[in-house]
Amino acid sequence: MMRGCQKRKIVNKIKTRGYDLNSGALDKIILFADHFPHDSLGEAIDLLLDNLQQESLKSSILHAESVQGVISRLLGALDAADEPTTAASSLVFIDAFVVPKYRYDAIKKKFIIEDTSSPLPVHAEASAKTELYRERFMLLWQKVSRSEYFSRPAFGSSEISPIQSLLFQMGRKWVMGLISQLEDGHIYLEDLSASVEIDLSKAKITTGFFTENTIILAEGEMHNGIFQVITCGFPPLEDRNITLRTHSGYDFFGAGTPPKEDMIRLADLERQAVNDTFVILSDIWLDDEEVLRKLETVLDGFESVEIVPCLFVFMGNFCSRPCNLSFGSYSSLRQQFGKLGRMIGNHQRLKENSRFLFIPGPDDAGPSTVLPRCRLPNYLTQELRDVIPNAVFLSNPCRVKLYNQEIVFFRQDLVYKMRRLCLMTPSSEETDDPFQHLVSTITHQSHLCPLPLMLQPIIWNYDHCLRLYPTPHTIVLGDKSEQKVFKLGGTTCFNPGSFSTDRTFVAYRPCTQQVELSAL
Repeated sequence: MMRGCQKRKIVNKIKTRGYDLNSGALDKIILFADHFPHDSLGEAIDLLLDNLQQESLKSSILHAESVQGVISRLLGALDAADEPTTAASSLVFIDAFVVPKYRYDAIKKKFIIEDTSSPLPVHAEASAKTELYRERFMLLWQKVSRSEYFSRPAFGSSEISPIQSLLFQMGRKWVMGLISQLEDGHIYLEDLSASVEIDLSKAKITTGFFTENTIILAEGEMHNGIFQVITCGFPPLEDRNITLRTHSGYDFFGAGTPPKEDMIRLADLERQAVNDTFVILSDIWLDDEEVLRKLETVLDGFESVEIVPCLFVFMGNFCSRPCNLSFGSYSSLRQQFGKLGRMIGNHQRLKENSRFLFIPGPDDAGPSTVLPRCRLPNYLTQELRDVIPNAVFLSNPCRVKLYNQEIVFFRQDLVYKMRRLCLMTPSSEETDDPFQHLVSTITHQSHLCPLPLMLQPIIWNYDHCLRLYPTPHTIVLGDKSEQKVFKLGGTTCFNPGSFSTDRTFVAYRPCTQQVELSAL
Protein backbone atom coordinates (compact mmCIF):
# COMPACT_ATOMS: atom_id res chain seq x y z
CA MET A 1 0.00 0.00 0.00
CA MET A 2 2.89 2.36 0.82
CA ARG A 3 4.50 1.71 -2.58
CA GLY A 4 1.14 2.40 -4.31
CA CYS A 5 0.78 5.69 -2.44
CA GLN A 6 4.35 6.58 -3.35
CA LYS A 7 3.73 5.78 -7.02
CA ARG A 8 0.62 7.98 -7.15
CA LYS A 9 2.48 10.84 -5.50
CA ILE A 10 5.34 10.58 -8.01
CA VAL A 11 2.98 10.44 -11.02
CA ASN A 12 0.97 13.43 -9.80
CA LYS A 13 4.13 15.41 -9.12
CA ILE A 14 5.48 14.71 -12.60
CA LYS A 15 2.21 15.55 -14.32
CA THR A 16 1.96 18.91 -12.54
CA ARG A 17 5.31 19.75 -14.14
CA GLY A 18 3.94 18.98 -17.61
CA TYR A 19 5.53 15.56 -18.18
CA ASP A 20 4.22 12.09 -18.97
CA LEU A 21 6.24 8.93 -18.50
CA ASN A 22 6.25 5.30 -19.53
CA SER A 23 6.38 2.38 -17.12
CA GLY A 24 10.13 1.89 -17.49
CA ALA A 25 10.84 5.49 -16.50
CA LEU A 26 8.45 5.23 -13.54
CA ASP A 27 10.29 2.17 -12.22
CA LYS A 28 13.61 4.03 -12.44
CA ILE A 29 12.18 7.03 -10.58
CA ILE A 30 10.71 4.82 -7.84
CA LEU A 31 14.12 3.21 -7.28
CA PHE A 32 15.66 6.71 -7.13
CA ALA A 33 13.03 7.80 -4.57
CA ASP A 34 13.90 4.83 -2.35
CA HIS A 35 17.21 6.54 -1.54
CA PHE A 36 15.36 9.25 0.40
CA PRO A 37 13.02 9.45 3.42
CA HIS A 38 9.30 9.51 2.62
CA ASP A 39 8.91 13.10 3.83
CA SER A 40 11.64 14.22 1.37
CA LEU A 41 10.01 12.54 -1.64
CA GLY A 42 8.63 15.76 -3.14
CA GLU A 43 12.00 17.51 -2.90
CA ALA A 44 13.79 14.51 -4.47
CA ILE A 45 11.41 14.47 -7.45
CA ASP A 46 11.73 18.26 -7.85
CA LEU A 47 15.51 17.87 -7.94
CA LEU A 48 15.24 15.16 -10.60
CA LEU A 49 12.84 17.17 -12.77
CA ASP A 50 14.94 20.33 -12.44
CA ASN A 51 17.92 18.42 -13.81
CA LEU A 52 15.82 16.81 -16.55
CA GLN A 53 14.72 20.26 -17.69
CA GLN A 54 18.35 21.15 -18.27
CA GLU A 55 18.74 18.16 -20.60
CA SER A 56 16.75 19.87 -23.42
CA LEU A 57 14.46 16.87 -23.89
CA LYS A 58 12.88 16.50 -27.33
CA SER A 59 9.58 15.25 -25.89
CA SER A 60 7.45 15.75 -22.81
CA ILE A 61 7.34 11.95 -22.41
CA LEU A 62 10.05 10.69 -20.08
CA HIS A 63 11.79 7.48 -21.14
CA ALA A 64 13.86 5.13 -19.04
CA GLU A 65 17.12 5.94 -20.84
CA SER A 66 16.94 9.71 -20.33
CA VAL A 67 15.79 9.35 -16.73
CA GLN A 68 18.53 6.84 -15.84
CA GLY A 69 21.29 9.15 -17.06
CA VAL A 70 20.19 11.98 -14.81
CA ILE A 71 19.60 9.64 -11.85
CA SER A 72 23.09 8.17 -12.14
CA ARG A 73 24.64 11.63 -12.17
CA LEU A 74 22.63 12.80 -9.14
CA LEU A 75 23.36 9.73 -7.04
CA GLY A 76 27.01 9.96 -7.97
CA ALA A 77 27.09 13.59 -6.85
CA LEU A 78 25.43 12.71 -3.56
CA ASP A 79 27.89 9.88 -2.90
CA ALA A 80 30.84 12.11 -3.74
CA ALA A 81 29.63 14.91 -1.47
CA ASP A 82 31.71 15.73 1.55
CA GLU A 83 29.59 13.84 4.07
CA PRO A 84 30.44 14.35 7.74
CA THR A 85 32.04 11.25 9.18
CA THR A 86 30.33 11.66 12.54
CA ALA A 87 27.20 13.31 13.86
CA ALA A 88 29.37 15.41 16.19
CA SER A 89 31.15 17.02 13.23
CA SER A 90 27.83 17.83 11.52
CA LEU A 91 26.43 19.82 14.45
CA VAL A 92 25.78 23.53 13.84
CA PHE A 93 25.77 25.78 16.92
CA ILE A 94 23.93 29.13 16.79
CA ASP A 95 24.39 31.77 19.47
CA ALA A 96 21.31 33.92 20.09
CA PHE A 97 23.19 37.11 19.25
CA VAL A 98 23.80 36.03 15.63
CA VAL A 99 20.24 34.91 14.81
CA PRO A 100 18.95 36.86 11.77
CA LYS A 101 16.32 39.50 12.52
CA TYR A 102 13.19 39.61 10.35
CA ARG A 103 10.28 42.02 10.50
CA TYR A 104 6.94 41.45 8.82
CA ASP A 105 5.84 43.94 6.15
CA ALA A 106 2.01 43.93 6.19
CA ILE A 107 1.79 45.75 2.84
CA LYS A 108 4.13 43.45 0.92
CA LYS A 109 2.91 40.49 3.01
CA LYS A 110 6.39 39.12 3.49
CA PHE A 111 9.26 39.15 5.94
CA ILE A 112 12.16 41.54 5.41
CA ILE A 113 15.56 40.85 6.92
CA GLU A 114 17.17 43.71 8.79
CA ASP A 115 20.76 44.70 8.16
CA THR A 116 22.85 43.11 10.91
CA SER A 117 26.27 43.60 9.30
CA SER A 118 27.17 45.34 12.54
CA PRO A 119 25.83 44.10 15.90
CA LEU A 120 22.59 45.65 17.08
CA PRO A 121 23.06 47.91 20.11
CA VAL A 122 22.20 46.35 23.45
CA HIS A 123 21.00 49.72 24.76
CA ALA A 124 18.43 50.67 22.15
CA GLU A 125 16.29 53.75 21.69
CA ALA A 126 12.81 53.81 23.23
CA SER A 127 11.21 53.09 19.85
CA ALA A 128 12.75 49.59 19.94
CA LYS A 129 10.45 48.67 22.84
CA THR A 130 7.36 49.62 20.83
CA GLU A 131 8.77 47.72 17.86
CA LEU A 132 9.21 44.61 20.04
CA TYR A 133 5.48 44.43 20.77
CA ARG A 134 4.49 45.33 17.20
CA GLU A 135 6.63 42.57 15.73
CA ARG A 136 5.32 39.98 18.20
CA PHE A 137 1.78 40.95 17.23
CA MET A 138 2.45 40.97 13.47
CA LEU A 139 4.22 37.62 13.58
CA LEU A 140 1.08 36.00 15.00
CA TRP A 141 -1.30 38.15 12.96
CA GLN A 142 0.10 37.03 9.59
CA LYS A 143 -0.18 33.42 10.77
CA VAL A 144 -3.77 33.82 11.97
CA SER A 145 -4.82 35.70 8.83
CA ARG A 146 -4.30 32.60 6.67
CA SER A 147 -5.62 30.08 9.20
CA GLU A 148 -8.45 27.93 7.88
CA TYR A 149 -9.69 27.58 11.45
CA PHE A 150 -11.29 31.00 11.39
CA SER A 151 -13.07 30.42 8.11
CA ARG A 152 -15.27 27.69 9.58
CA PRO A 153 -19.00 28.55 9.70
CA ALA A 154 -19.08 27.84 13.44
CA PHE A 155 -17.30 31.14 14.05
CA GLY A 156 -19.88 33.15 12.13
CA SER A 157 -17.24 35.34 10.53
CA SER A 158 -13.88 34.72 8.95
CA GLU A 159 -12.61 38.14 9.97
CA ILE A 160 -11.09 39.41 13.17
CA SER A 161 -12.30 42.88 14.07
CA PRO A 162 -9.85 45.66 14.96
CA ILE A 163 -10.35 46.75 18.56
CA GLN A 164 -10.99 50.29 17.35
CA SER A 165 -14.12 49.12 15.52
CA LEU A 166 -15.77 47.80 18.71
CA LEU A 167 -17.01 51.30 19.50
CA PHE A 168 -19.12 51.36 16.33
CA GLN A 169 -20.18 47.72 15.80
CA MET A 170 -22.68 45.83 17.91
CA GLY A 171 -22.94 42.10 18.58
CA ARG A 172 -20.40 39.37 19.07
CA LYS A 173 -16.97 39.94 17.62
CA TRP A 174 -13.61 38.20 17.47
CA VAL A 175 -10.66 40.38 18.38
CA MET A 176 -6.95 39.73 18.71
CA GLY A 177 -4.70 41.60 21.09
CA LEU A 178 -2.07 41.65 23.79
CA ILE A 179 -3.15 41.40 27.43
CA SER A 180 -1.94 44.30 29.57
CA GLN A 181 -2.77 46.15 32.77
CA LEU A 182 -2.81 49.81 31.87
CA GLU A 183 -4.36 50.49 35.28
CA ASP A 184 -3.99 48.46 38.45
CA GLY A 185 -6.76 45.89 38.67
CA HIS A 186 -8.04 46.63 35.16
CA ILE A 187 -7.12 44.28 32.30
CA TYR A 188 -6.95 45.60 28.76
CA LEU A 189 -6.55 44.12 25.33
CA GLU A 190 -4.37 46.05 22.86
CA ASP A 191 -3.83 45.74 19.12
CA LEU A 192 -2.21 48.13 16.65
CA SER A 193 -5.34 50.29 16.46
CA ALA A 194 -6.51 50.81 20.05
CA SER A 195 -7.04 49.25 23.47
CA VAL A 196 -10.18 48.16 25.31
CA GLU A 197 -10.86 47.09 28.86
CA ILE A 198 -11.93 43.44 29.02
CA ASP A 199 -13.75 41.28 31.53
CA LEU A 200 -12.42 37.71 31.71
CA SER A 201 -14.46 36.60 34.72
CA LYS A 202 -16.88 34.47 32.66
CA ALA A 203 -14.54 33.52 29.83
CA LYS A 204 -14.07 29.92 28.76
CA ILE A 205 -10.35 29.48 28.07
CA THR A 206 -8.19 26.95 26.27
CA THR A 207 -5.08 25.17 27.55
CA GLY A 208 -2.23 27.47 28.54
CA PHE A 209 -1.10 30.18 30.95
CA PHE A 210 -2.88 33.49 30.31
CA THR A 211 -0.55 36.16 31.66
CA GLU A 212 0.19 39.77 30.84
CA ASN A 213 2.06 40.08 27.55
CA THR A 214 0.41 37.03 25.99
CA ILE A 215 -1.49 37.59 22.75
CA ILE A 216 -4.96 36.09 22.62
CA LEU A 217 -7.97 35.69 20.35
CA ALA A 218 -11.15 36.57 22.19
CA GLU A 219 -14.84 36.33 21.31
CA GLY A 220 -17.26 38.60 23.10
CA GLU A 221 -19.29 41.81 22.92
CA MET A 222 -19.28 45.30 24.35
CA HIS A 223 -21.30 46.17 27.48
CA ASN A 224 -20.99 49.59 29.10
CA GLY A 225 -17.63 50.22 27.47
CA ILE A 226 -16.12 46.91 28.57
CA PHE A 227 -15.55 43.95 26.22
CA GLN A 228 -17.18 40.96 27.92
CA VAL A 229 -15.13 37.91 26.84
CA ILE A 230 -17.06 34.70 26.27
CA THR A 231 -14.31 32.53 24.81
CA CYS A 232 -10.60 33.14 24.46
CA GLY A 233 -7.52 31.21 23.46
CA PHE A 234 -4.12 31.58 21.89
CA PRO A 235 -3.56 31.99 18.15
CA PRO A 236 -3.70 28.53 16.53
CA LEU A 237 -0.57 26.56 15.77
CA GLU A 238 0.65 26.44 12.19
CA ASP A 239 2.25 23.29 10.83
CA ARG A 240 5.97 23.79 10.34
CA ASN A 241 5.83 22.61 6.72
CA ILE A 242 3.10 25.16 5.92
CA THR A 243 5.24 27.94 7.39
CA LEU A 244 8.26 26.84 5.35
CA ARG A 245 6.23 26.67 2.14
CA THR A 246 4.69 30.09 2.78
CA HIS A 247 8.03 31.72 3.54
CA SER A 248 10.44 29.62 1.51
CA GLY A 249 14.04 30.75 1.33
CA TYR A 250 14.13 32.50 4.71
CA ASP A 251 16.76 31.59 7.29
CA PHE A 252 14.70 32.10 10.44
CA PHE A 253 16.74 29.59 12.46
CA GLY A 254 20.14 31.09 11.70
CA ALA A 255 21.91 27.98 10.40
CA GLY A 256 21.86 29.04 6.74
CA THR A 257 19.67 27.84 3.88
CA PRO A 258 21.33 24.87 2.17
CA PRO A 259 20.53 24.10 -1.49
CA LYS A 260 17.94 21.43 -2.23
CA GLU A 261 20.62 18.84 -3.04
CA ASP A 262 22.22 19.28 0.40
CA MET A 263 18.85 19.09 2.17
CA ILE A 264 18.15 15.75 0.50
CA ARG A 265 21.61 14.47 1.38
CA LEU A 266 21.18 15.60 5.00
CA ALA A 267 17.75 13.95 5.15
CA ASP A 268 19.36 10.69 3.99
CA LEU A 269 22.03 10.99 6.70
CA GLU A 270 19.34 11.81 9.24
CA ARG A 271 17.41 8.67 8.30
CA GLN A 272 20.51 6.59 9.01
CA ALA A 273 21.42 8.34 12.28
CA VAL A 274 18.76 6.74 14.47
CA ASN A 275 21.28 5.99 17.24
CA ASP A 276 22.85 9.46 17.48
CA THR A 277 22.20 10.71 21.01
CA PHE A 278 22.26 13.95 22.97
CA VAL A 279 22.74 13.73 26.75
CA ILE A 280 21.20 16.78 28.43
CA LEU A 281 21.70 17.76 32.06
CA SER A 282 20.48 20.89 33.84
CA ASP A 283 21.66 22.40 37.13
CA ILE A 284 25.26 21.18 37.36
CA TRP A 285 26.50 22.57 40.68
CA LEU A 286 30.27 22.38 40.34
CA ASP A 287 30.77 23.50 43.96
CA ASP A 288 28.99 20.36 45.22
CA GLU A 289 31.28 17.31 45.43
CA GLU A 290 28.35 14.89 45.50
CA VAL A 291 27.04 16.36 42.22
CA LEU A 292 30.47 15.92 40.61
CA ARG A 293 30.65 12.30 41.76
CA LYS A 294 27.22 11.60 40.26
CA LEU A 295 28.19 13.37 37.05
CA GLU A 296 31.27 11.18 36.78
CA THR A 297 29.02 8.13 37.13
CA VAL A 298 26.99 9.38 34.15
CA LEU A 299 30.15 9.93 32.09
CA ASP A 300 31.44 6.47 33.04
CA GLY A 301 28.21 4.92 31.82
CA PHE A 302 28.27 6.62 28.42
CA GLU A 303 32.00 5.99 27.97
CA SER A 304 31.25 2.26 27.83
CA VAL A 305 28.31 2.25 25.39
CA GLU A 306 28.83 1.02 21.82
CA ILE A 307 28.04 4.40 20.17
CA VAL A 308 28.99 7.32 22.40
CA PRO A 309 26.68 10.37 22.43
CA CYS A 310 27.52 12.97 19.80
CA LEU A 311 26.65 15.84 22.18
CA PHE A 312 26.58 16.47 25.91
CA VAL A 313 24.61 19.56 26.94
CA PHE A 314 25.39 21.05 30.35
CA MET A 315 22.87 23.72 31.36
CA GLY A 316 23.30 25.99 34.39
CA ASN A 317 23.13 26.92 37.07
CA PHE A 318 26.77 25.91 37.58
CA CYS A 319 26.87 27.02 41.21
CA SER A 320 24.58 26.22 44.14
CA ARG A 321 24.20 29.91 44.98
CA PRO A 322 23.59 32.93 42.72
CA CYS A 323 26.66 34.53 41.15
CA ASN A 324 25.55 38.06 41.95
CA LEU A 325 27.32 41.10 43.41
CA SER A 326 27.77 39.37 46.76
CA PHE A 327 29.42 36.31 45.14
CA GLY A 328 33.15 36.40 45.82
CA SER A 329 34.31 32.96 44.73
CA TYR A 330 34.92 33.39 41.00
CA SER A 331 38.49 32.03 41.19
CA SER A 332 37.18 28.94 42.98
CA LEU A 333 34.44 28.48 40.34
CA ARG A 334 37.10 28.78 37.62
CA GLN A 335 39.03 25.94 39.26
CA GLN A 336 35.86 23.85 39.48
CA PHE A 337 35.27 24.26 35.73
CA GLY A 338 38.88 23.09 35.28
CA LYS A 339 38.14 20.07 37.46
CA LEU A 340 35.13 19.24 35.27
CA GLY A 341 37.33 19.54 32.17
CA ARG A 342 39.85 17.06 33.60
CA MET A 343 36.99 14.71 34.52
CA ILE A 344 35.74 14.76 30.93
CA GLY A 345 39.32 14.36 29.66
CA ASN A 346 39.68 11.12 31.64
CA HIS A 347 36.99 9.60 29.39
CA GLN A 348 38.97 9.21 26.20
CA ARG A 349 36.18 8.02 23.89
CA LEU A 350 33.91 10.88 24.95
CA LYS A 351 36.69 13.44 24.63
CA GLU A 352 37.51 12.32 21.08
CA ASN A 353 34.03 11.63 19.69
CA SER A 354 31.60 13.91 21.54
CA ARG A 355 31.00 17.65 21.67
CA PHE A 356 30.26 19.48 24.93
CA LEU A 357 27.87 22.43 25.01
CA PHE A 358 27.62 24.77 28.01
CA ILE A 359 24.59 27.06 28.47
CA PRO A 360 24.37 29.53 31.39
CA GLY A 361 21.48 29.41 33.83
CA PRO A 362 19.47 32.31 35.28
CA ASP A 363 21.78 32.68 38.32
CA ASP A 364 25.13 32.18 36.60
CA ALA A 365 27.84 34.78 36.17
CA GLY A 366 27.04 37.44 33.59
CA PRO A 367 26.40 41.14 33.10
CA SER A 368 22.72 40.91 34.12
CA THR A 369 19.66 38.67 34.28
CA VAL A 370 18.28 40.14 31.04
CA LEU A 371 17.49 37.77 28.14
CA PRO A 372 19.13 36.59 26.01
CA ARG A 373 22.03 35.91 28.38
CA CYS A 374 25.50 35.95 26.88
CA ARG A 375 27.73 32.90 27.17
CA LEU A 376 29.76 32.13 30.28
CA PRO A 377 32.73 34.49 30.81
CA ASN A 378 36.04 33.28 29.34
CA TYR A 379 37.72 33.77 32.70
CA LEU A 380 35.59 31.03 34.29
CA THR A 381 35.94 28.51 31.45
CA GLN A 382 39.59 28.94 30.43
CA GLU A 383 40.92 25.94 32.38
CA LEU A 384 38.17 23.70 30.97
CA ARG A 385 38.81 24.88 27.41
CA ASP A 386 42.52 24.14 27.80
CA VAL A 387 41.66 20.47 28.42
CA ILE A 388 38.56 20.11 26.19
CA PRO A 389 39.16 22.11 22.99
CA ASN A 390 35.89 20.91 21.42
CA ALA A 391 33.77 22.43 24.20
CA VAL A 392 31.26 25.02 22.98
CA PHE A 393 29.95 27.95 25.05
CA LEU A 394 26.75 29.62 23.85
CA SER A 395 24.12 32.08 25.00
CA ASN A 396 20.86 31.31 26.77
CA PRO A 397 18.73 30.60 24.79
CA CYS A 398 20.69 29.06 21.92
CA ARG A 399 20.07 26.81 18.92
CA VAL A 400 21.59 23.62 17.55
CA LYS A 401 21.04 22.00 14.17
CA LEU A 402 21.81 18.33 13.48
CA TYR A 403 21.31 17.46 9.80
CA ASN A 404 17.82 18.96 9.18
CA GLN A 405 16.69 18.79 12.83
CA GLU A 406 16.31 22.21 14.50
CA ILE A 407 16.62 22.25 18.30
CA VAL A 408 16.19 25.16 20.72
CA PHE A 409 17.68 25.13 24.24
CA PHE A 410 16.43 27.45 26.97
CA ARG A 411 17.32 27.40 30.67
CA GLN A 412 14.79 29.33 32.71
CA ASP A 413 12.44 28.42 35.57
CA LEU A 414 9.36 29.18 33.51
CA VAL A 415 6.80 26.83 35.07
CA TYR A 416 6.85 28.63 38.43
CA LYS A 417 6.90 32.12 36.92
CA MET A 418 4.08 31.49 34.46
CA ARG A 419 1.86 29.83 37.07
CA ARG A 420 2.43 32.66 39.55
CA LEU A 421 1.56 35.36 37.02
CA CYS A 422 -1.62 33.77 35.60
CA LEU A 423 -4.59 36.14 35.41
CA MET A 424 -6.97 33.17 35.38
CA THR A 425 -6.79 29.66 36.75
CA PRO A 426 -5.57 27.43 33.90
CA SER A 427 -8.20 25.28 32.26
CA SER A 428 -8.29 21.67 33.46
CA GLU A 429 -10.52 20.51 30.61
CA GLU A 430 -7.65 18.93 28.64
CA THR A 431 -4.87 18.66 31.23
CA ASP A 432 -3.83 19.56 34.77
CA ASP A 433 -0.13 19.26 33.96
CA PRO A 434 1.64 22.65 34.34
CA PHE A 435 4.34 21.62 31.86
CA GLN A 436 1.76 20.95 29.16
CA HIS A 437 0.19 24.36 29.86
CA LEU A 438 3.65 25.93 29.49
CA VAL A 439 4.42 24.16 26.21
CA SER A 440 1.03 25.14 24.81
CA THR A 441 1.67 28.77 25.78
CA ILE A 442 5.12 29.22 24.24
CA THR A 443 4.38 27.30 21.04
CA HIS A 444 1.13 29.15 20.34
CA GLN A 445 2.81 32.46 21.22
CA SER A 446 5.81 31.55 19.01
CA HIS A 447 7.98 32.96 21.78
CA LEU A 448 10.06 31.37 24.54
CA CYS A 449 9.26 33.87 27.27
CA PRO A 450 6.02 35.90 26.85
CA LEU A 451 6.26 37.41 30.34
CA PRO A 452 5.96 41.10 31.30
CA LEU A 453 9.25 42.89 30.70
CA MET A 454 9.12 44.34 34.21
CA LEU A 455 9.40 40.81 35.60
CA GLN A 456 11.68 39.26 32.97
CA PRO A 457 13.66 41.91 31.09
CA ILE A 458 14.53 41.23 27.47
CA ILE A 459 17.03 43.17 25.36
CA TRP A 460 14.63 45.02 23.06
CA ASN A 461 16.77 44.69 19.95
CA TYR A 462 17.21 40.96 20.50
CA ASP A 463 13.66 39.86 21.27
CA HIS A 464 13.65 38.04 17.91
CA CYS A 465 16.20 35.58 19.35
CA LEU A 466 13.43 34.13 21.53
CA ARG A 467 10.99 33.51 18.68
CA LEU A 468 9.80 30.00 17.92
CA TYR A 469 8.96 30.53 14.26
CA PRO A 470 8.78 28.28 12.36
CA THR A 471 8.15 25.94 15.25
CA PRO A 472 11.39 23.95 15.74
CA HIS A 473 11.50 20.17 15.82
CA THR A 474 12.58 20.15 19.47
CA ILE A 475 12.43 22.58 22.40
CA VAL A 476 14.48 21.77 25.51
CA LEU A 477 13.21 23.74 28.51
CA GLY A 478 15.64 23.42 31.40
CA ASP A 479 13.56 24.02 34.52
CA LYS A 480 14.07 23.17 38.18
CA SER A 481 10.59 21.58 38.25
CA GLU A 482 10.15 17.86 37.75
CA GLN A 483 11.26 16.05 34.62
CA LYS A 484 8.62 16.07 31.85
CA VAL A 485 8.11 15.42 28.15
CA PHE A 486 5.23 16.55 25.93
CA LYS A 487 4.72 16.47 22.17
CA LEU A 488 2.51 19.08 20.54
CA GLY A 489 1.88 19.72 16.87
CA GLY A 490 4.93 17.82 15.66
CA THR A 491 7.26 19.47 18.18
CA THR A 492 8.90 17.52 20.99
CA CYS A 493 9.32 19.52 24.22
CA PHE A 494 10.95 18.24 27.38
CA ASN A 495 12.46 19.32 30.68
CA PRO A 496 15.52 17.26 31.69
CA GLY A 497 14.90 18.03 35.36
CA SER A 498 17.41 19.27 37.94
CA PHE A 499 20.45 16.99 38.08
CA SER A 500 21.74 18.52 41.29
CA THR A 501 18.39 18.21 43.07
CA ASP A 502 17.00 14.87 41.95
CA ARG A 503 19.76 13.37 39.72
CA THR A 504 17.60 13.40 36.60
CA PHE A 505 18.74 13.91 33.01
CA VAL A 506 17.64 13.04 29.47
CA ALA A 507 19.09 10.92 26.68
CA TYR A 508 17.58 12.21 23.44
CA ARG A 509 17.72 10.85 19.90
CA PRO A 510 17.01 13.93 17.76
CA CYS A 511 16.63 12.14 14.44
CA THR A 512 13.73 10.06 15.78
CA GLN A 513 12.62 12.57 18.47
CA GLN A 514 12.79 9.79 21.06
CA VAL A 515 13.11 11.03 24.65
CA GLU A 516 14.49 8.76 27.36
CA LEU A 517 13.86 10.23 30.81
CA SER A 518 16.74 9.02 32.99
CA ALA A 519 17.86 9.26 36.60
CA LEU A 520 20.59 7.86 38.81
